[in-house]
Amino acid sequence: MRSRSIPSLPRRRAARHAYATRFPLRRRSLVPYVFIAPNITLFAAFSFLPLVYAIYISFHDWTLIGEPEFIGIHNYLRLVHDPLFWRALTNTLLYAVGTVPTSMAIGLLLALGLNRRMPARAFLRSLYFLPLVVSAVATGTIAAWMFNDNYGVLNAIIVRLGGPRVPWLSSPFWALPSLILTTLWVRVGFCMVVYLAALQSIPQMYYEAARIDGAAALTQFRHVTLPLLKPATFLLLVLSIIYSFHVFDLIYVMTGGGPGFSTTMLVQYIFRAAFVTGEMGYASAVGIALYAMILLFTILQWRASRQAENVM
Repeated sequence: MRSRSIPSLPRRRAARHAYATRFPLRRRSLVPYVFIAPNITLFAAFSFLPLVYAIYISFHDWTLIGEPEFIGIHNYLRLVHDPLFWRALTNTLLYAVGTVPTSMAIGLLLALGLNRRMPARAFLRSLYFLPLVVSAVATGTIAAWMFNDNYGVLNAIIVRLGGPRVPWLSSPFWALPSLILTTLWVRVGFCMVVYLAALQSIPQMYYEAARIDGAAALTQFRHVTLPLLKPATFLLLVLSIIYSFHVFDLIYVMTGGGPGFSTTMLVQYIFRAAFVTGEMGYASAVGIALYAMILLFTILQWRASRQAENVM
């Protein structure tokens, strides 16, 4: 085969000079913005402008009929003294505590198990990831059938084993654990895939050096695997927290926020204030408060992660 000759240095300089002459610096500096303009336009139209308008509406009293009436910070003062808001916030925090660390821990264990050679490894990976592909509405409908008090599969198994029927979805005590179990079934596969990708990116020379030094498997996991999984853990923590604070369709299908507001999350409360009682201004204020909490958590977690990296 004939090798392709490399242009000489004078020829490359001449080519760069011709490009600079044809496309001035000001014109070249606009090229990146032309490429990202569609993305910026879509982000502004569907994310930034609605956020700004929600902030505007949060200072008004509006029922979707007529003109918004400016009331200042009254909606935010009402939010502070609203017991239903604090009940929804408490439910959201309990839901996040029950789902986030558990799904991440189980996902890590599954990733460690499926990262080694074993029969039907690809099939098992797909099987654990499959619930994430299913629609949340379909998942909620299936879970509602399984947890049904009268004809649910779980209660049928419990009765067959000699136990009493459990009011999974009709009891304020059992409704939230039912939602947590369903969410774990969905989120574990996502955590497994992220951790699996992170595990496969770790160079094997670190494990070889640890084995040469006499480190056992548990020591390798503690001092090699876990530190190198910190970026994936940070990503999963932030995404899982955001999902927990934004969950709506699964809970809407399974419990509708009941019984007795026992499973009403912040997004359900925003939906209720906006489209049931018709208080768009107050619903916007709750939405802005939710956005601020997620933003604050992400910043604090990011700073904590950066400080930990600096210490290491």
